[in-house]
Amino acid sequence: MNFANLLCNYEEAVAMILFGIGFSNLLMQKNLIKKIIGMNIMDTSIYLFLAVKGYISGRKAPIVVDGIQSVEAYINPIPSGLVLTGIVVSVSVTALMLSLTIRLYNRYHTLDLDEISTQLKKEGR
Repeated sequence: MNFANLLCNYEEAVAMILFGIGFSNLLMQKNLIKKIIGMNIMDTSIYLFLAVKGYISGRKAPIVVDGIQSVEAYINPIPSGLVLTGIVVSVSVTALMLSLTIRLYNRYHTLDLDEISTQLKKEGR
């Protein structure tokens, strides 16, 4: 691997590292809150990646000002729209996951998935 390419695309590398951190957190942790945090880290890394891919150096946001209507003056608005939509969906999913986690805690008095699974087996479910 060429080190110069990595330095040129360090934003993408950071996004991939963050995704790996979030994914490993999602797989390795037993605590539900820590799993939700891992999911949010993964979401954030995807938004970073999309924002980096949509940005073009020297161009502005696609808001027509001063009568400049040339396509070459503005960035592509689609990645920005995807990021905004993804953030809204992510907040909704996080709220749902947290509410379900509260319900699980109220029923089983723990956030450890192994303990919840053990209690479910004792109940015969």
